[in-house]
Amino acid sequence: MRELEAKDRIIVAMDVKSLEEAEPIIDMLAPYVGCFKVGLELMARVGGPQAVKFVHDRGGQVFYDGKFDDIPNTVAEASKAVSELGVKMFNVHASAGDKAVKAAAENKGESLLLGVTVLTSIDEIQSKQIFGQVPREAVSRLTEMAVPAGLDGIICSPADLDVFRENLGFAFDTPIKVTPGIRPEWATKDDQSRITTPKKAIRGGADFLVIGRPILRPPAEIGTPVDAAQMIADEIQSALAII
Repeated sequence: MRELEAKDRIIVAMDVKSLEEAEPIIDMLAPYVGCFKVGLELMARVGGPQAVKFVHDRGGQVFYDGKFDDIPNTVAEASKAVSELGVKMFNVHASAGDKAVKAAAENKGESLLLGVTVLTSIDEIQSKQIFGQVPREAVSRLTEMAVPAGLDGIICSPADLDVFRENLGFAFDTPIKVTPGIRPEWATKDDQSRITTPKKAIRGGADFLVIGRPILRPPAEIGTPVDAAQMIADEIQSALAII
């Protein structure tokens, strides 16, 4: 991961309602970011394959954020289908279990397979209700179960990155770590409760940062989405320089 340029570590969360809305975003940002996250809203409105092709045709790469969570056979077939689209990465819920994760890994083709652990919108109370543990404990348990089943990486809140500095049975750089919940100091918090800055996330061990609103709708004083992406890339580079 050290060889990646700073801009290639940026995944733009393209949470839009239509391809028409997506088009200027892709055309504007493709040279300045590594990947575009195609999420559930766009998949539901226009179809996953159509959205992926639209991004590819405009020179972008895709993180297919389908969050597969089903029985192993269904996850296997869905993983095969999405990997055949040529996406850079896609994800499954680690909580689907090691058999489902293994089924996805066996059908991921050339794509990177990521495991969703605890969503950044889930606080400690909700995490205990859902997993019976606080977020960092749930992240640790899910990672220990799912990485040996074939994940290339995990998705977790930046607040939980320190789990990987502890003894999980993996080297610090394994698995790949993808973190949403990124807000530069100049951005608003919005609806996420466990967030941090790009610099702190990279220094904490993150490899890729999922960023939406701070890039797509930056404060007026920051400038355009391109200005915001370049500022974030500079912040990532400064963090890499001191790791």
